[in-house]
Amino acid sequence: MKKLLAIIGVACVLCLSAVLLAGCGGSSTESASEESAATEESASTAASTEATDDSAEITDFIVGFDQSYPPYGFVGDDGEYTGFDLELAQAVCDANGWNLQLEAIDWDAKDALIESGAITCIWNGFTMEGREDNYTFSDPYMLNGQVIVTAADSDINSLEDLAGKAVVTQVDSAALDVLEGDQADLAATFATLDTIADYNNAFVMLQSGQVDAVACDLSIAEYQMAANEGMYKQLEETLSDEHYAVGFLKGNDALAEQVTETLKQLNEDGTVQELCDKYAEYGISYENWLIK
Repeated sequence: MKKLLAIIGVACVLCLSAVLLAGCGGSSTESASEESAATEESASTAASTEATDDSAEITDFIVGFDQSYPPYGFVGDDGEYTGFDLELAQAVCDANGWNLQLEAIDWDAKDALIESGAITCIWNGFTMEGREDNYTFSDPYMLNGQVIVTAADSDINSLEDLAGKAVVTQVDSAALDVLEGDQADLAATFATLDTIADYNNAFVMLQSGQVDAVACDLSIAEYQMAANEGMYKQLEETLSDEHYAVGFLKGNDALAEQVTETLKQLNEDGTVQELCDKYAEYGISYENWLIK
């Protein structure tokens, strides 16, 4: 009897051990599965994080510009597109082996065009301040500001003198942004603040007396005064101080950096100085160049 009980006891111990071993084996397998899943998820996340920006791997470089924006982009006497920014873009493309395509655009359609990929960038005296959240920019390359231009014989000599006057600017321009933003209180004193499609016609309106002043970029003011000596004057007080940069689709950091580096090289080899001298009669000054 004692022998039988001993045998039963050994059997029970063996069964219990088997159950415990099975339980341990199940736990080990489950942990291994969880660890494997975690490893795969981590690898996937790492791969996503390490995704590269290949925006600089291009063949065609399509510049969107306003064809009525001298001296940065306009139609020359020969009927061809020309301008400081367009020639600068050509030099950048030549240095990188890109094919430059010039695309004259409606300025108020620029966002839709760059988002759809119809243009690679906006390069045409493009003010970066206030637009940083909407584009990826190159380093600023040219000093700019928003100013007021009036007729040379006008009694307007300060911003305060604009009270009760008719002012015009370009639609969707940096000047309009300033007058609706930081300088909104000033604009509230105007008799009217109107917009027009391009600055050339804005200055035609000023010349004919339809408006009392034009709010525009410093470069535009310098160009108009150089081209029409003695006809206009610029107020000493500015609406804002700004900078020009090349605007790309948000996230195209590699392409923006490549253009910035190329502009540095073009400055070092004298190309930028040559272009500034070429357009000096239009109000371009190398003293305002920023990328060294």
